[in-house]
Amino acid sequence: MFLMDKNSHFNAANLITFGNIACGVIAIYFTVKGDFFTAIVFAWIAGAFDIADGKVARKFNLSTEFGIQLDSFADFVSFVIMPSFLVFYAITLNQTDTTQELLIGLVFIFYIISGLRRLVAFNLKVQVGKVSKYFEGVPTPLGAILLWILYLLFAYGIITSSYLVAFFVVLIALSLNSKLKIPHP
Repeated sequence: MFLMDKNSHFNAANLITFGNIACGVIAIYFTVKGDFFTAIVFAWIAGAFDIADGKVARKFNLSTEFGIQLDSFADFVSFVIMPSFLVFYAITLNQTDTTQELLIGLVFIFYIISGLRRLVAFNLKVQVGKVSKYFEGVPTPLGAILLWILYLLFAYGIITSSYLVAFFVVLIALSLNSKLKIPHP
């Protein structure tokens, strides 16, 4: 059966990863529509899929190079692109200063490039079926959580400056490719 066939691109683990990607894309859709709550719900569902795909792959010996690459593509959509769009849209929604919007946009492009670099570097180090004890640098799902926290701080008026949000986004982007040791769950 293809669900338990390690060589099938549509095995159980990969189907879960495709669910992660689908949720990330749906979350981007709701972000663009300005429905940030629904976007975050779909992003959290994507996070649940991200946890589940690895557990299923290891439990049923479905880990493959294809699955590793697919997981990183899913992480890029759901935990790099999606939260970047959400926070960018949220802090520039009523923005009238185009220079400020451009500068903040450049910060998020830097975040996206940092996230992509982190995922590519991770893929070059990882071995099929192996899980290290620690991540080096902040993993992209944790980076996404930190961006969502920034969104909440901005949405509830705790942080009111979009420049301060952008400053924290730069710090998170730098932490993605840092030497920090983060325990693997």
